[in-house]
Amino acid sequence: MGGYTGEELTAIFLMQGFSGLSLFCVFLLMALGLAIIFGQMGVINMAHGEFLTLGAYITYLTSYLASDVWPFLFDYYFPVAIILAFLGTFILGYLVERFLIRFLYNRPLDTLLATWGLGLILQQIFRSLFGPREKSVVMPDWLMGSYQATDMVDIPLNGLMVVAITILLTIGVFILLYKSRWGIKVRATTQNRTMANAAGINTDRVDRLTFALGCGIAGVAGAAFTTIASTGPTTGSLYIVDTFLVVVFGGAASLLGTVASAFGIAQAQSILSFFLSGSMAKVITLMTVVIILMFRPQGLFASKVRR
Repeated sequence: MGGYTGEELTAIFLMQGFSGLSLFCVFLLMALGLAIIFGQMGVINMAHGEFLTLGAYITYLTSYLASDVWPFLFDYYFPVAIILAFLGTFILGYLVERFLIRFLYNRPLDTLLATWGLGLILQQIFRSLFGPREKSVVMPDWLMGSYQATDMVDIPLNGLMVVAITILLTIGVFILLYKSRWGIKVRATTQNRTMANAAGINTDRVDRLTFALGCGIAGVAGAAFTTIASTGPTTGSLYIVDTFLVVVFGGAASLLGTVASAFGIAQAQSILSFFLSGSMAKVITLMTVVIILMFRPQGLFASKVRR
């Protein structure tokens, strides 16, 4: 194929596969937060991408302080940046739910328009504070370089770090939603709000914390994103359509479906983009997903409910 030997083609496919794995991690981290907000709460959050951007900018500021102001902290700043990105986006998400979203429950179109407007406001704030040009973080030495899997395949260490963050966060979200008392309260509120209130669950508090958690996970996605690409005011909006696609295709309230959908879509886009243009890869992936949803509108893994 195109003059490549079999060994070279294998190496190319492995590198494209790992590139797709990095894209999968970004999709999954974004989709985990959106699956909680959209899948569990039914809120269409069009500003979800801007929370990724905020997490990325918080990581950039932490990188700047660690490299220029407190250089003795430079080697350790990235774990701190992840925590700060989560806290910053969690707090903003809590405030957004408290002062905006809670008035729009059961009004999906109003929620869509309100969060779309919020996304535009946040983009302009980012543009005013950080400028229109993209920013890149300065990576510590332990995230530089690559792991040589074979003579022809080098796996970047920052990509391995993103994979590790994704695995840990996915396990944490699963335990939180399905193995904790708070997760029971979330699912009870989602399935029957009136009965949850009658059982003594503070559904308003559950709503605020659930929305804030989804936004916080998007912030962690932004921190991870800085290791593989630069950040601009509209970075998050570039991924919001793909993220919604991942959540809907996998099944809106299914964590396993979200993981499977993110992996399939990311790998398809990465491998197709090698043979075609990036735009055509997205078009073919979108058309395939739409055709599948025509025959299975509930997604790959639909939640089982009583009829």
